[in-house]
Amino acid sequence: MTPFEAATYVDPYGYYARLRHQRGLSFDANLGLWIASGACVVEAILAHPDCLVRPLHEPIPAAIAQGAAGDIFGRLMRMNEGAQHQCPRRVIEPTLALMGTENIAGIVAQVVETLDVSGDNPNEWMFTLPVSVMATLIGFTSSQLQEVAQLTRDFVACLSPLSDEAQLGRAHCGAARLSRMFGELLSHGDKGSGVLGRLYRDYEACAWKDDDALVANMIGLFSQTCEATAGLIGNTLIAFQRNPDLFENMQPTPTLVAEWVAEVARYDSPVQNTRRFVARRCTMGGSVIEAGDTILLLLAAANRDPFANPDPDSFLLNRTQRRTFSFGSGRHQCPGQQLALAIASEVILALLHRQPALLAGTYRWSYLPSLNGRIPQFCRDGEIQDSRRAHE
Repeated sequence: MTPFEAATYVDPYGYYARLRHQRGLSFDANLGLWIASGACVVEAILAHPDCLVRPLHEPIPAAIAQGAAGDIFGRLMRMNEGAQHQCPRRVIEPTLALMGTENIAGIVAQVVETLDVSGDNPNEWMFTLPVSVMATLIGFTSSQLQEVAQLTRDFVACLSPLSDEAQLGRAHCGAARLSRMFGELLSHGDKGSGVLGRLYRDYEACAWKDDDALVANMIGLFSQTCEATAGLIGNTLIAFQRNPDLFENMQPTPTLVAEWVAEVARYDSPVQNTRRFVARRCTMGGSVIEAGDTILLLLAAANRDPFANPDPDSFLLNRTQRRTFSFGSGRHQCPGQQLALAIASEVILALLHRQPALLAGTYRWSYLPSLNGRIPQFCRDGEIQDSRRAHE
């Protein structure tokens, strides 16, 4: 098995444990990169100033460089360093924190009613609702939600090296259309007193002025919400089926579901790994890493490191001082972590209200093809699945 295959393997955590026990950081000659699996070294690499999110020679992946998706990618704060990272983050991070104080439960209920999402299709809930909640918070109308959600999913395809030409073509089209929609939203004279108004006031008050980068990073928020939150929701539904005893004689209250989601983010991360690219020679975990080297950080392995979380292979709802690397750490830590957890929790509550049978294990699933994401796709008993990836 390779770390890339592990992301969608039935149970990769024994493999991750063996990597940690052998050495927290090691070089894989077959893959031509370093693999970091221990919590301490993963945290150190994420914080190191010479470990960058993109290689210096290729700031934008070659497959999308000549198109709208590449234009967006090149302006994303999560894919840049220095001012291109810090300036948009200083504007957007306070708004994300305020979003977390909004009535997420009420917005989820509103979106569910507006879209009339089928209660027996968790896949639609996973991929449509989180982005639609974000779109509602930002200020898109109810008639735009389906389109925004689909365009976001189209754009997300550009982030995967597994995407084919047709998917990349849709990604460019989606990026162009989303850019126009966000541009139109920002061009309105009265942006109101809500999230969009606060965001734009912070933007106008700061020295950073780059309308295209602002639009790109708003699209980036939606793309991060799309797959990562879908995976978080889906893996929580799987955790319900695998741990039915924890829900016996208990109602799925907001507090209980929030604990489930937080533990799932650690226990079965929707983002299994990420990469860093070394700009200058440095020493990590007792090893010398040369400029130009690539490091694959196994976030899911670090989550299960006993030095970070005692009794890491147990699913514990009331885990104290839980440490989760799924959202990164250091300067590139996801600023929307709490908002993502809140949206996932409220979507699951609404789904369980409509479809309580999800707790009874009526679904099978397979994982969507990915090198780093662990995102299930559900089907009912009797529906055809790829037998190599079917789980129950």
